[in-house]
Amino acid sequence: MHGRTFTQDARRAQIVEATIETLAEIGYTKTSFTAICRHANLSSTGLITYHFTGKPQLLREVTRTIVEKAREARTRRIAQETTYRGKLNAYITSHFDFMSCYPAHARALTEIVELVRERRALGLDDVARSALSVESLVVLLEEGCRAGEFRIPDPPVMALAVQGAIDNVVRHHQLFSVADLSGRARELTDIFDRCTQPA
Repeated sequence: MHGRTFTQDARRAQIVEATIETLAEIGYTKTSFTAICRHANLSSTGLITYHFTGKPQLLREVTRTIVEKAREARTRRIAQETTYRGKLNAYITSHFDFMSCYPAHARALTEIVELVRERRALGLDDVARSALSVESLVVLLEEGCRAGEFRIPDPPVMALAVQGAIDNVVRHHQLFSVADLSGRARELTDIFDRCTQPA
C-alpha cells in the first residue's frame, strides 16, 4: 500500500508480531482479534481492522513476514559456504537455527500451514505453498550434481525428502520440546551428507 506513514507501518508491524505471539501461544482456533489486542496492548479491535480487512489478510501478512525472515536468514547462512555440500548442510541447519532464535515465529508458521492443509482457511493457499516450497533446494542439489559433489538420481525427490525430514523433526520438537535441537540438526546433516555422496 502506498502513502502509509511511518506510524502506520509501525502499527501494522506491531499487530503482525502480536498475531505471531498469539498464534504460537494459544493456536489458531483461539486467536481472535480480541486476543491479539491483549498481546499488542491495543485499546480496540478497530485498530486491527483499520489496517487489515479481516483475519485472512492478517494471516497472509503474518506468513509473508515469517517466510521472508526465515528465507533471509537461510540465504545469509548458505552464502557463507563455498561448497555445495556445505550449502546443503547450511540449508538444513538454518531451519533449526531459525527455530532456536525465533520459536514463536516457527510455531505460528506451523499453525498456519496446518490450517491450510486441513482446508480450514480461504485465500491462504499461495502463501502456504511459498512456505512449503523446495524450489531453491532443488536448484542447490542440481547445481551440486553438476559440480560433481552430489550423486542424486532425482533432485526434486531428494529435496522433498530433506524438507520432509526437517518438518517432521520440527513438529516433533514442538510437540515434545526436545532439548538438543542442534544435535538433531547435526544428525540430519550427517544422514543427507552420506546419502548424497558421489560414487
